[in-house]
Amino acid sequence: MALIINDECINCDVCEPECPNGAISQGADIYVIDPELCTECVGHHDVPQCMDVCPVDCIDKDPMHVENKEGLYQKYLKLIG
Repeated sequence: MALIINDECINCDVCEPECPNGAISQGADIYVIDPELCTECVGHHDVPQCMDVCPVDCIDKDPMHVENKEGLYQKYLKLIG
C-alpha cells in the first residue's frame, strides 16, 4: 500500500529528501506522495523513511492504494530497472 500525507503536515521539509524513490513533493498546501512511486521503502529500507522522520506523524497508509509487500517489491524493481 502506498502512503499518504494528511492535513496535519507542517511542511517541515524533512520527509522529501528521505524518500529513495522521489515520491514526495511539495503540493499546493502540503507535501504529497505519488502512489506510483511509493514503495514504502521496500527494497531500500526496513521501514518507510518518511514515517520514521516525520515529527508530527502525519503520514498514513493510503486506503485508496492497497498493495502487499510483494507488490511493493515488484514496483521497486520496475523503478530501479
